[in-house]
Amino acid sequence: MGTCLLAGCGYTGVRLARRLIPRRPVVALVRSAASAAALAAAGIPARAADLDGPGAVEVPPDLAAVVYLAPPPATGEADPRLRRFLDSLAEARPEVLVYLSTTGVYGDTGGRPVDEASPTPPAEASSRRRLAAEGLVSAWCGARGLRCVILRVAGIYGPHRLPLERLRAGEPVVNPEGSGPGNRIHVDDLVAVCEAALDRAVSGVVNVADGDHRSIGAFLELVARLAGLPAPRRVTLEEARHELSPGMLAFLLASREVLNRRLVEDLGVRLRYADPEAGVRESLREMGLISSAAR
Repeated sequence: MGTCLLAGCGYTGVRLARRLIPRRPVVALVRSAASAAALAAAGIPARAADLDGPGAVEVPPDLAAVVYLAPPPATGEADPRLRRFLDSLAEARPEVLVYLSTTGVYGDTGGRPVDEASPTPPAEASSRRRLAAEGLVSAWCGARGLRCVILRVAGIYGPHRLPLERLRAGEPVVNPEGSGPGNRIHVDDLVAVCEAALDRAVSGVVNVADGDHRSIGAFLELVARLAGLPAPRRVTLEEARHELSPGMLAFLLASREVLNRRLVEDLGVRLRYADPEAGVRESLREMGLISSAAR
């Protein structure tokens, strides 16, 4: 197999690299030389590449696949970071490009289900940037006849990515009457989806969610129970408007039920953590906190 280039290698990228390395060459692109050295010390070949600067990206001569995990900039309506990366690939012709987007592009549907064919009218600027990036990468691949997979990813959780600090700080949750459906994916299931997207002859948009639609409040209560922490206080939606940050409130109010049929049927991924209780337990175990977990 040719080299797989991971553009951005943070929380998800590191776990993906470790999964791919036993079976194919991998090179990770990260922003700083210090990050590249840290990854190299952990056994992940890495190069520094500032996608916000003028420097060119060093492209492996045997480039066969790209997984783009870097987020867009924090402002604007487009993703110039992605455009510079694609320009730097020049005449390279990878067999597939996998782009990690967000289910936020569906906006607020009032809790109604969405699949890959649903409209994408996001209200949040961050999701509009993701949608613009989707269009950019689709057009780039289309002009070159390359296979393109866009993964619209729900909220990622896993080891060291659980809402423990929110629980310890006493942040309230909205009561069931005011809560809409939630959507999430364990990081190791996301890695399995990325691997399947590289290997299977699938293209287009694929939703990445575990199919469990319990609300954010219910998920927080689950984490609290398993981690042996006090259950979060329940409040009405109106009370939450006064107690939660604007960002968290906007996240809670963007309600939709993300369907994952393509993930299961087309990519053929068998989710290890379709039940978030199993995913939270395993996350706590990896963090060394399972001994403090509740019954």
